[in-house]
Amino acid sequence: MKRAILALAAVVLLAGPALSQSIVPAEWKFLKGDKPHYIDSALNEYWWNDISPLSAWEKQGFQGYDGYAWYRVKVVVPAKMKRNAYKYGGLMLNLGKIDDADETFFNGHLVGATGKMPPDYSGAYDVPRSYLVPPEYVQWGKKNTIAVRVYDAGGDGGLYGGPAELTTRGNPDLLKLGTAFEQEDMIIKGSPDIEIPVTLKSEFRKKYRGALILTIKTDFDEEFHNDYREVAVKKMSTGHFFFRVKDLKPGFYKATLSLESRMGNKKYSFNFGYEPEKIVSPADPQPDFAEFWQRAKDELAGVDPQYKMIRIDSLCTETHNIYLVEMRSLGNALIRGWYSVPVKPGRYPAIMQVPGYSSVMAPSYVNYGDDVIGFALNIRGHGNSTDNVNPGFPGYILTNLGDKEKYIYRGAYMDCVRGIDFLCSRPEVDASRIAVEGASQGGALTFATAALANDRIAVCAPQVPFLSDFKDYFRVANWPGNEFVELVEHKKALTWDQAYYTLSYFDIKNLAHMIKAPLIMGVGLMDEVCPPHINFAAYNLVTAEKKYIVYPSAGHGLPDHFYNAKMDWIRKRLGLK
Repeated sequence: MKRAILALAAVVLLAGPALSQSIVPAEWKFLKGDKPHYIDSALNEYWWNDISPLSAWEKQGFQGYDGYAWYRVKVVVPAKMKRNAYKYGGLMLNLGKIDDADETFFNGHLVGATGKMPPDYSGAYDVPRSYLVPPEYVQWGKKNTIAVRVYDAGGDGGLYGGPAELTTRGNPDLLKLGTAFEQEDMIIKGSPDIEIPVTLKSEFRKKYRGALILTIKTDFDEEFHNDYREVAVKKMSTGHFFFRVKDLKPGFYKATLSLESRMGNKKYSFNFGYEPEKIVSPADPQPDFAEFWQRAKDELAGVDPQYKMIRIDSLCTETHNIYLVEMRSLGNALIRGWYSVPVKPGRYPAIMQVPGYSSVMAPSYVNYGDDVIGFALNIRGHGNSTDNVNPGFPGYILTNLGDKEKYIYRGAYMDCVRGIDFLCSRPEVDASRIAVEGASQGGALTFATAALANDRIAVCAPQVPFLSDFKDYFRVANWPGNEFVELVEHKKALTWDQAYYTLSYFDIKNLAHMIKAPLIMGVGLMDEVCPPHINFAAYNLVTAEKKYIVYPSAGHGLPDHFYNAKMDWIRKRLGLK
């Protein structure tokens, strides 16, 4: 989720079996910036940088760069691939994942784009890129240029999670598996006995026959259901099939369809949920939970905030003045944020946005319109708030885990409360109309802010929230549980009981009951970082007005629809049109 444009160039000779040619990523080229002629095959790449498409550019010497960049690579496509390419409709270009948005060109032709470039920016950092290259775009036996334009809005950027490959298509590419749930969000309610509708589209010019296998696991990776059936689909048509599944329990399920045949195999994975609002994950606060947080707030109140605002002329526009804000938080830690104020005098509602894990907040993130003040807060250890507290990543989440009074999130949660203190101190802010929002860690910070400053938050919007239901979290996701396993089981730094004791004070499900403001939550059904189970563990304990939206194809990043829904929810409750 970031900003940049790159270019890569190298000559790679594709050799070997015609059905499995791949681009070797050793000699890609990269350049920061954005020029239209970067797609030109004849471009001189002498000044371009070498880069690998397997990891973000920040990890390859371009730390802190956000914006546009280009990748380029030259590929010699053997003429022996031509027949197969025309038979199956082209070549497949697989680029792994790209952070955030991309436009991909083959010999100057646009072959695919994921996410959106500014000014209508939307990221798609966790979406694998696979684009079809029509055979007529290919120069057979000659050099071909692949150019990838990238925009990164913050944090890591560029190609990663490859390998990058250029392959011919085969029989499996003539098959498309899918589902046809009546529920668009694939959240099922009512009877625990359901039928899962499956679609199989065949582009074969003869009848397709095969075996279709459905396997279902719970989100705890426990085997739940296995089924098998023979299927047949007429040539160039779509078949519809149903699998009966019984005795669903409230929760989320991971399903895989496997199609097996001599004519071609295929797999398709999807998730679905059943009655998620009935998931039971009881709050487990310690007896002194309320006193612990009251003591933290009292300690924060004793710290002189020393608010300082610095107008940044280069960032100001005709409609907004932009300020760098500095303040002191718990432990006298210096934290900073970006404050965007409409130029037109008046009192405005305000929205505070809080950061994701390791993310860097920027002024552009809080341009919410001409009738709202935006405040992008970098909590301690993030962005420009690293002067006094900077444990770094990975490992931030483990910092001082053995002592609840010193644990990193005690200060981080209080940084958010201090951010609300700042907004309430400003004469141009209508303190009765303050919202808070954020994604991932920012979703957890949104929960915490709405709970710990509940008398001052009018509306909140957490997205794929983090730091929830830790015992289950470490079962349904690999990270961050693996960091805790290393600390507890390998380094023997503390016991699991000690770890869970500290975490119970910061688990957002234990804070959820304190929230008074209307809440809207966004969920990615395919999210492997903050799986839906932990989102609903906290959501279900909120007693205020609330609403959720689940996106069945989304992972840890949600589509533009949620941004619009979130802003509609916030603006309505702030009394804006």
